[in-house]
Amino acid sequence: MPQTNTKKIVVAEDDVAMAEITCHKLSSSGFNVRHAENGQQAVDMVQNDPPDVLLLDLMMPELDGFQVLEKIRSNPNSKIANLPVIVLSNLWSSQDILRVQSLKVDDFLVKAYFTPEEILAKINNALQKRRNN
Repeated sequence: MPQTNTKKIVVAEDDVAMAEITCHKLSSSGFNVRHAENGQQAVDMVQNDPPDVLLLDLMMPELDGFQVLEKIRSNPNSKIANLPVIVLSNLWSSQDILRVQSLKVDDFLVKAYFTPEEILAKINNALQKRRNN
């Protein structure tokens, strides 16, 4: 039985299979997980009830991940503007990575190269870093 965790995570992912796998792994690890199927839902979820971490795909309908990041980082509420964000995407050109880094993400993961366990470790690492700051 996983230990209960009060940490909230929004998983912004339009790929149903990837979302199910990721949400299941995080839920079974004790996180309170909400799933956003598109970028606008992600922004709404973050603004209405800020999570502790946003796991964000870049290629999504309505608003892409870059637009989501821009809206979050420009939010007047510092809790939202400084939200830990981990990008999980198959975009990995140097241009994409530089653009994401300019928007102050905590980590950038290429989907094809990370297991759900490794994603969980990255989330725990981001939470730990924030606790120590």
